Amino acid sequence: MGSQVVVRGVEFRAWSNFLRAHAAIRRELDRELVTEHGLTISDFEVLYRLANAPAKMLRRVDLAQNVLLTPSGITRLLDGLESCGLVKKEACKSDARVVYAKLTDKGQKRLDAASKDHLASVRDLFRERFSEAELETLASMLERLPQQSPNGGC
Repeated sequence: MGSQVVVRGVEFRAWSNFLRAHAAIRRELDRELVTEHGLTISDFEVLYRLANAPAKMLRRVDLAQNVLLTPSGITRLLDGLESCGLVKKEACKSDARVVYAKLTDKGQKRLDAASKDHLASVRDLFRERFSEAELETLASMLERLPQQSPNGGC
């Protein structure tokens, strides 16, 4: 029989709780978005990031890093969004090797429709469990963890 690893300490309890909460929340929000708007949470995040980017477009490689997908994962996701007319490919004028993903008007409309419900679900999820002061503390503490930094340019 193999030996069992026992991990103790508040930092490991925090890490475990963080991972379990993230997985459960993501599953629930994904289910709601798919049921109500035909978008996965990853689809929503891509549309959201594009909507908030300059000229509503980002390099595909940067988008992959920002939504924590592999290059092949972002390609599959964007192919699906492109086939629905929610995003389109855009060439970089100064470097033909660079391909952008650009939000379409249809994609913006879908995002706008989904945002109201999705953001209300996120708000409810936290407001049902935490006071305003606790939310301020939680947000502040999570900001101290490593964050993905956006890249840009051709």
